[in-house]
Amino acid sequence: MSDQSAKFVQGSTMRHILVMSGTASIGLMALFVVDLLDMFFISMLGQVELAAAIGFAGTIIFFSTSVSIGSSIAMGALVSKSLGAKENDRAKQLASSTLVIAFIVNSIVTIIMFCFIPELLAMIGAKGVVAERAQAYLSILLPSTPIIAIAMAAGAGLRAVGDAKRSMLATLYGGLVNAVLDPIFIFGFNMNVEGAAIASVISRLTVLIFSLYPLIVTHKLVTLPQWKDIKHHTPAIFTIAIPAIITNTATPIGNAIVTSTLAPFGEDFVAGFAVIGRLIPVTFAVIFAMSGAVGPIIGQNYGAKRVDRVKETLRNSLLFSSVYCVFVSLILYLLQDQIIAWFSLVDDAALIMTTFCTVVAITFIFNGAMFVANTSFNNLGKPLYSTALNLSKATIGTLPFVYFGAQWYGGIGVLYGQALGNIVFGIISILVLKIHVSYMVKEHCKAVSSEDTLGDITVTMTPFCNNDAVIMQSGVENKEKLDHPSLSG
Repeated sequence: MSDQSAKFVQGSTMRHILVMSGTASIGLMALFVVDLLDMFFISMLGQVELAAAIGFAGTIIFFSTSVSIGSSIAMGALVSKSLGAKENDRAKQLASSTLVIAFIVNSIVTIIMFCFIPELLAMIGAKGVVAERAQAYLSILLPSTPIIAIAMAAGAGLRAVGDAKRSMLATLYGGLVNAVLDPIFIFGFNMNVEGAAIASVISRLTVLIFSLYPLIVTHKLVTLPQWKDIKHHTPAIFTIAIPAIITNTATPIGNAIVTSTLAPFGEDFVAGFAVIGRLIPVTFAVIFAMSGAVGPIIGQNYGAKRVDRVKETLRNSLLFSSVYCVFVSLILYLLQDQIIAWFSLVDDAALIMTTFCTVVAITFIFNGAMFVANTSFNNLGKPLYSTALNLSKATIGTLPFVYFGAQWYGGIGVLYGQALGNIVFGIISILVLKIHVSYMVKEHCKAVSSEDTLGDITVTMTPFCNNDAVIMQSGVENKEKLDHPSLSG
């Protein structure tokens, strides 16, 4: 590893966003497409109960995966910031410690969830055959959560060092393995939901191998964990990981509320919503990927004290996510009839899909804005902001909206309510982010205006500091900063 590892502190921020989000989304999409294929293959069996079972099980799996995402966010934020500050040894120690903590935390969560699978399914409204099939699926897939936790943390480490390609390939290979094994286990061995679960476990092992190997061998970013290092870094890791875990579990909590509210309206509604739940990550994969892809860009520049580039990254991220959401929403609107036919959706299941493609999809502009805000807070030292916003969205931003939506418009009203909650909290997130960035800029300007002016120095001016002087050590690196269009001498 060299100082050049912090490659996001120079060059076009929009280009970094496009490259990181693009490569990350391809890998994520590979996994999400397989989840969608799971649903497609299960729907081919012609039993709505199985599709509903996958929907209920997916809500539980989403919760366990969200804990893994929290650990990976800590990895990306801490390692990228250390690389940006040129503290490469610290980055290696943090990466090693985070992998160990991710495994321990997710193992504990998995054991607890595994012991209460029937109760968890009952809480979200699964009953009878649907609950029995969902439990069979979860009993196989849930124990592999620690595997995907390490894999996701390793992938975040690869993105933190700027190796988006290998991070993408790891998830891409996992997706391909699952796509090949799914029909073999589901149809060839006549194992239906159990076959889908086994294929997913093997896929997770594949992702682990192809993400951890380059982190250890190629980038040498992992060393044999030392207990003293783990103990030393645990507070810093938990400072980000715990709020991030709570933040990410807010989404499955919200989905659980929606699923349980839909359950009384019949299995068709639940099955239709299950397909939507698999369709969203595929079509909006770029938005989901942005939280992990943009984080290292923000983290490195924040660590390098390039506040101008942090602001530029946030602005470009919001623009990119908005344009992407409009484009995807248009595609879904045009293809809604084909989607309904592909998944053999009828009656209420077809109705809820039509509603999503016509009305709800466009509101993901606000979801995208919230994703950008979340990754910003996690990488700018304010993870509790993300926690508060997401928990609020999952509770007061979901429960009353879907309740009254269901009362006024039935099952379709549940989707209307969820969409309205997304809009409200997307706007709130952007307002909070704007306030925080303004405060961060003021603090930055105060700090640079009081820097020591003795020694070999170069003085530059930053436009957002109202022409206050920014003092930097002279040299090649700072000539690059002087040449940056956002700085004037």
